[in-house]
Amino acid sequence: MTVGKLFFLVVLNVLFLAAVSVNYHHAAFVLDGDTIRLRNGQSVRYLGIDSPEIGRDGKMDEFLAKEARDFNRRLVMDSKIRLAYDKEKTDRYGRRLAYVFLDNGEMVNALLVENGMAHVLSRKPNLKYSTLLLDCQKRAMEKGLGIWSGTVEKKEAFYLGNSASFRFHRPGCPFGSKMKQRNRVEFKTRFDAFWQGYSPCKRCRP
Repeated sequence: MTVGKLFFLVVLNVLFLAAVSVNYHHAAFVLDGDTIRLRNGQSVRYLGIDSPEIGRDGKMDEFLAKEARDFNRRLVMDSKIRLAYDKEKTDRYGRRLAYVFLDNGEMVNALLVENGMAHVLSRKPNLKYSTLLLDCQKRAMEKGLGIWSGTVEKKEAFYLGNSASFRFHRPGCPFGSKMKQRNRVEFKTRFDAFWQGYSPCKRCRP
């Protein structure tokens, strides 16, 4: 192989590596268990999960809200992170919607769920990692980790799930009563609904 041909191949390799180089980011601030702000000022909302809400405007923190934030902080602060997207890249608030990966390849979204610091929040059309995240949730539920460490209280005789939205409701919830019959799924307990990957309605808060 001539020197000229070897040089040409090296240049091609460098150009290829540059084309596939990973664009890493750094977190500047961790708002809670599922939202961060990057150093460039962009906010990122983690896809596929929902962590306990930190109380604001006089409201109480949800169970383990600050622990979830601190867990998220330990994962992403001072670390290189990579953002991966699904069908939708931003939400109505202008935040990026992303699966966040550490430099070692681990997904932050999955780590939060697997350690009981968040539950699955499936929302169409962003379902790329829904099976993976639900598997993580089931392991956390079986072990009683984090938000699953207490009893998942049974507040109603049954709960209504909507297979189109992946939400579950109290029997008398207005949103639940409007669902189409073909999408109706009945759960005996809240635990059963979570186990199947449904998340609670924000209005009736089952």
